Amino acid sequence: MFDLAWTIQTGLFLSILASIYLLVVLILNPRLFLQDYPPSIQQSVPPKNEKEKRLSVIIGILFLLLLVGVPFLSTLALSSSVSGSFPFLHLFLHAFGMIFIFNLVDLLVLDWLIFCTITPQFLVIPGTEGMEAYKDYEYHFIAFIKGTGLSILGGLLVASSVYLIQF
Repeated sequence: MFDLAWTIQTGLFLSILASIYLLVVLILNPRLFLQDYPPSIQQSVPPKNEKEKRLSVIIGILFLLLLVGVPFLSTLALSSSVSGSFPFLHLFLHAFGMIFIFNLVDLLVLDWLIFCTITPQFLVIPGTEGMEAYKDYEYHFIAFIKGTGLSILGGLLVASSVYLIQF
């Protein structure tokens, strides 16, 4: 049945993988995530060029595959651990829980601690140095609320897929 400890462990594993992925991309070129910066920062720099747009799409697809693929594999393994069918609600709670844990780590560690509080130089897009928007905690909280909705949708998608595979 639903195992909260397993969900937390796998959610933290997903959070570590996804956080490393995001930080590496940001170190290489923060403009690839320009769409996720506060609007005043986005408006202070030139729009993405064609190469940045293409790379952003590729990086976004890979990130989405990570955020859905790891919960899918974990939820599939969970359902395979019992004989018979696994209740849909338990599949959903596991998948949602994993994605939500990443959403929470994203808010608390990546956004509020690293982006807003520490603001390392690799996150600062040239030409926006010293902008107050780098300290906009509310902007990131609103993104967290949106991410919670996406966590629900992702949980439903993963749970539905695994539930259908059981038959």
